[in-house]
Amino acid sequence: MKLINIGYGNMVSASKIVAVVSPDSAPVKRIVQEAKAKGIAVDATCGRKCKAVIVTDSDHVVLSALSPEAIGNRSEDD
Repeated sequence: MKLINIGYGNMVSASKIVAVVSPDSAPVKRIVQEAKAKGIAVDATCGRKCKAVIVTDSDHVVLSALSPEAIGNRSEDD
């Protein structure tokens, strides 16, 4: 199982990631809002601004303070 560092010592399983997107668009903001209401949102920003939203195959939503590009680069590194 490969883990990807999403910032500040937080890790996500690479095989569970469906998408890594920017939180700026209205549909993504809606996804985050609904996940928070359902209790399936994980805030891994450590109090910083959210720059990436990670959607997993179990419909959990993980918020990260790293950019989607940085997370993508970390997932490509072996």
